[in-house]
Amino acid sequence: MAFSLFNKHPKEVLTNAEKEQVIEAIRRAESRTSGEIRVYIESHNKYVDPVDRAAEVFFKLKMDNTTDRNAVLLYVAVKDRQLAIFGDEGIYQRTGEHYWNELVAKILAHFNRKHFATGISEYIHQIGEGLYHYFPFDRATDQNELPDDIVFGS
Repeated sequence: MAFSLFNKHPKEVLTNAEKEQVIEAIRRAESRTSGEIRVYIESHNKYVDPVDRAAEVFFKLKMDNTTDRNAVLLYVAVKDRQLAIFGDEGIYQRTGEHYWNELVAKILAHFNRKHFATGISEYIHQIGEGLYHYFPFDRATDQNELPDDIVFGS
């Protein structure tokens, strides 16, 4: 039995309301931290390892250019049913691999119940909490360094 979500084009995976839900989750999370969060959704991963693809996308989007090296990317290859989280060295060094693996497991639980937007929004909330803990927002110096929109690949 095919999972209908995975038969759609990346831009069709989320309704307009769900896209707004995700973007609002990014804005809320980033309002408490100097960290940056991006979501990238595409159909197919041309690599075997989704982490390699996430790293490529991360650098392509210039997410490594944040002041504190604290940007995080959620990568989803819809038709390949792949998911990866890629965090820059500033946040990764402070949280460790176990933290990221737990987040992936939580997101996949939502995805497996067909709650795609909820899974992404929950991920954003959890990452926001981690970023807030290590990189709290400083009104005097912080600015939004990266766009909050969802990036859709092919």
